[in-house]
Amino acid sequence: MPKIAADGKYLTVLNLFSTDAAEKQDSLLGAMREIVDAAAYPGWISSTVHSGTDRFGTANFIQWRSTEDLEKRYAGEEFKHRTLPLFSEMTTAIRLLQNEVVHTLQAPELGGVTEISPTRDDHTVIEVLKVAEENQDALIDALGPSQEWLLKVPGFRSHTVLRGLRARGLDGTFVVTYAQWADKASYDAFRTTPQSEQPADRLASEARADALVVERDSNTYRVVHTRTSAA
Repeated sequence: MPKIAADGKYLTVLNLFSTDAAEKQDSLLGAMREIVDAAAYPGWISSTVHSGTDRFGTANFIQWRSTEDLEKRYAGEEFKHRTLPLFSEMTTAIRLLQNEVVHTLQAPELGGVTEISPTRDDHTVIEVLKVAEENQDALIDALGPSQEWLLKVPGFRSHTVLRGLRARGLDGTFVVTYAQWADKASYDAFRTTPQSEQPADRLASEARADALVVERDSNTYRVVHTRTSAA
């Protein structure tokens, strides 16, 4: 079962595919499963496939040993002439995001570990936030250490902040958050809590982030498949 940690051990890649129909999402998931199950690329550590729930689309949370290993994969004939064309036929947008995990927060019951697996029942939220290059560190700080108040929110499980390093299909500087909740109801209740009922620390940290974010995009997911390298 893959684990997320801010230990600098892996390059984290989030491949986000958008589509416009349920059958295309199913086809994407099938193709992704085949690729993950056959993966034997040098430097590949793990892949975890997510199925979009609020909007059609998929996400693949991938761990690599290094940027160099990933770029060799991108430069390969299979990726350029089979994988990308195949996904392009089924998607409306492809974003391949390279990141480093810089902050994690877990509810006490997780024992300090963030795991991602289809054996869990997490309601997963992935948000991509565009930011001016000079404000990336400030946004990471607003989204990371000042989010301890989440531990008091019913249904909260984990919150991970990733620094965007480079991307294909997305221009500019970005930060990604990856969050796990107990279920959709608890997440929706959190998102719709009136400001008058929110604690001061939440209001302050969200105001800081909102002042820095240029553009944001999010979707919710459930994990449907994962595989880890045997090496």
